[in-house]
Amino acid sequence: MGNSGGSVTTRYSGDLHPLLREAGFSDVDDSRAVGEGWQVAGFAHAGGDALETLVRATGAPAIVVSFFDSDVGFVRALAPDGTGWKGLLNRETAEGYEIPLERFPVEPAVTGALAWAVAAGVTPDEEAVRETFVASAVFAEDLAADLLAALGIPDAQ
Repeated sequence: MGNSGGSVTTRYSGDLHPLLREAGFSDVDDSRAVGEGWQVAGFAHAGGDALETLVRATGAPAIVVSFFDSDVGFVRALAPDGTGWKGLLNRETAEGYEIPLERFPVEPAVTGALAWAVAAGVTPDEEAVRETFVASAVFAEDLAADLLAALGIPDAQ
């Protein structure tokens, strides 16, 4: 059985762990630094407004990927200025689970991701971002790492 938790990535220089718990993320792993003040942490579950609460608490952009058995990744991102978007990783596998793909169109996800990256102060690679939304992988976590790198988050791979 694969991962059914998720990962959260944000630009924050302090101790992220207590803020994640207060925001509604449960069973949070220790965070790891990935470059230029960005941190990544795993979690078992996130409350419905955990992303919004975290962005308000840190004043920093954040991206959350929730995994369904390591097969599919549901992506949500938000910047302090309100720039946000959602996307889906591993579309072909998601279709096998009868996840309605029309709820996660690729081009709005790409457009939103690019705007979010600019608001987050990183430089995205548009084609690489698009590729993560149409690519297939054995593990959705691999696509999530590719997405972070494509968004321009330093050392995210």
